Amino acid sequence: MGRHVLEAAEQMGLVVFPNYSTRWHFDDKIAQKYLLEAAGAPIVPTNVFFDLHTALAWIDKAQFPKVFKLRRGSGSRNVRLVRTAAEARALARRAFGRGYKPAGAVLDSITAWKITKAKREGRLIDFLRVAPARLRHRLTMNLLMGRERGYVYFQDFMPNNEHDTRVTVIGQRAFAFMRRVRSGDFRASGSGQIIYDRERIDMRCVRTAFDVALRLGTQSLAFDFVYDEQRQPRIVEVSFGYAPGPVHDCNGFWDTELNWHEGALWPEEAILHDLIAGISAGSGQDRA
Repeated sequence: MGRHVLEAAEQMGLVVFPNYSTRWHFDDKIAQKYLLEAAGAPIVPTNVFFDLHTALAWIDKAQFPKVFKLRRGSGSRNVRLVRTAAEARALARRAFGRGYKPAGAVLDSITAWKITKAKREGRLIDFLRVAPARLRHRLTMNLLMGRERGYVYFQDFMPNNEHDTRVTVIGQRAFAFMRRVRSGDFRASGSGQIIYDRERIDMRCVRTAFDVALRLGTQSLAFDFVYDEQRQPRIVEVSFGYAPGPVHDCNGFWDTELNWHEGALWPEEAILHDLIAGISAGSGQDRA
């Protein structure tokens, strides 16, 4: 409902958040692939197929491993490493058959990894207390969203990454931190192991994030970067929906000239300042 209300308000000439450029590709990795390619952004090479025959023909010639994803999902949900062509063919056939639950299996919300993480962080009792509600929510989301089917999405696997880099661009500010890859896994999103040392941030990621946000005209967008085999930063995906706490805990941000500004700032506060000023992300133009 929110998408339609915002579209109507924006057509009336009102300044809204998120605006169309910021929101239309939210939680849709397929849309992001085509958008970022059109913008000339350095994305991780990605292939999407909309019929089984073409997908299987590509799989027969592809080099593995690859990363299989559904277009929807957060925190590395619906992301898996595909090590062989046989595994890829099985995933593709299911994608064009019974499909996949977008919120994941119901019991995925209380996996051993999540229990271990909660125990490590000293919140096991709280985790177990809310587990029934998590199970109900997962079941409800799967029922409401329907199955993901009719396409298959494979992304090149970028090896030897011990962390990813999250750069959040809000207007003319960039907040950045790194997230360690989960132990025994290849995924960093959802690990909760955050590194805030700004001296270790690769400024190529910050510059790229600013550049792409400007081209896309977004108000607030988080970019996830990994390195390819030549140690060049590549964008994995983007989203305007992100946890605010880690952005606040960066304790500062870079401006478009890459000058550092010390001091914690909540992303909601930065977004509100820009809305009040009537400024679209990166453009510096008054929209009011």
